[in-house]
Amino acid sequence: MNVDLVFQIAGIGIVVAVLNQLLNRAGRDEMALMVTIAGLIAVLFIVSEQIGELFSAIKRIFGL
Repeated sequence: MNVDLVFQIAGIGIVVAVLNQLLNRAGRDEMALMVTIAGLIAVLFIVSEQIGELFSAIKRIFGL
């Protein structure tokens, strides 16, 4: 597992949390929810790529 991946996910989480708090305090609750969902989707794409690489490595190791 690459440390850069952890920092990417943590960075996205920090940015989403700050934007969420700013938008909530400004009374834009719907926009805050959309930012949170967009951050979640971005992290899911990053993680799904890594899971795909994991399965490829397992196939290669076991010769499937």
